[in-house]
Amino acid sequence: MISPDTALRHAAVGCLLGTAVGDALGLAGEGLSKRRLARVYPDSTRYHLLFGRGLCSDDTEHACMTVQALLAASAVPRDHAARVFAGNLARRLRFWLLGLPAGVGLATGRAILKLWLGWSAETSGVYSAGNGPAMRAPIIGIFAGEDSPYLRRLIRASTRITHTDPLAEQGALAVALAAQRATRADPPAALRVGEELATALAPEGRELAALIRLAAQSVHQGESTPAFAARIGCGQGVSGYMLHSVPVALHAWLSHPEELQAALTAAIVCGGDTDSVAAIVGALVGARVGPDRFPAPLLDGLVEWPRTIQWLTLLGERLARTRTPLAPARPLALNLPGLLLRNFLFFVLVLMHGLRRLLPPY
Repeated sequence: MISPDTALRHAAVGCLLGTAVGDALGLAGEGLSKRRLARVYPDSTRYHLLFGRGLCSDDTEHACMTVQALLAASAVPRDHAARVFAGNLARRLRFWLLGLPAGVGLATGRAILKLWLGWSAETSGVYSAGNGPAMRAPIIGIFAGEDSPYLRRLIRASTRITHTDPLAEQGALAVALAAQRATRADPPAALRVGEELATALAPEGRELAALIRLAAQSVHQGESTPAFAARIGCGQGVSGYMLHSVPVALHAWLSHPEELQAALTAAIVCGGDTDSVAAIVGALVGARVGPDRFPAPLLDGLVEWPRTIQWLTLLGERLARTRTPLAPARPLALNLPGLLLRNFLFFVLVLMHGLRRLLPPY
């Protein structure tokens, strides 16, 4: 029988690697309609950004910053952990923006500017239901385990730094609970999981809960993820709005809970916000299957640096060790000069890629 420490490492490392792989696989098609995506990148099973190699964007960066903040919070009693977590994550977000990331959501960017102008982590958020908090949520669900009040406090702290629309918090909570559910031994049956998530959102999250139940019923009936996306108004692409991205991500995950490549493909071919939706799906499947069951081409083709596969693995392992009382809770060092150079080169690459997408086929 697998030990709890090994299971937590399995889930944490799998979640981070799944986030990175999904983010990188979906990045090339971000913002393209379903139809245009199929014409420009007909093969959604491989990387397209850099000659068949993959690089990560803000989805992975936010997941990593969240882990670092959770490591800081693990050193204090749980009654105070959410405050420490929020303060640490807010500080990391401020300096992340200084690194000139190529992708940053409008609401997140405005919130970080407020942080720089003196707003606190509790008051910096802007009224938006974008999916930024959802991409930070899976690893929180794994870290908090079955402690539901603790999970909710951490999700609220993470969300309100950047987003204050209640839908943003509800979407992030649904994703965190899905990640928690993915780590259990029994298979995630669609109808049962859908009902569990929907019930957890009641009564405030009634609208999202209805869509999650609809997604679960769709999976149970064998409907494809693109067909479900079209049914909820995302036929030409999934937007970054929580009522779109979260139900579609959960549908792709529940359709293929242990098949990473199939789940990511199901999410990406829908078009739209492909990198964020695929990052969420990758995190959920990765948390369940662990790093040892990733298709080799997905890991071998990821050329991210300095957040390498090895660095992400160490970060997940360090988070897993927080369950051991005497384990070090220090964040993991990162090559900051190298990160600035990487961000500059990545920006140039994304710009060139954007110009390429102006060309045929249309």
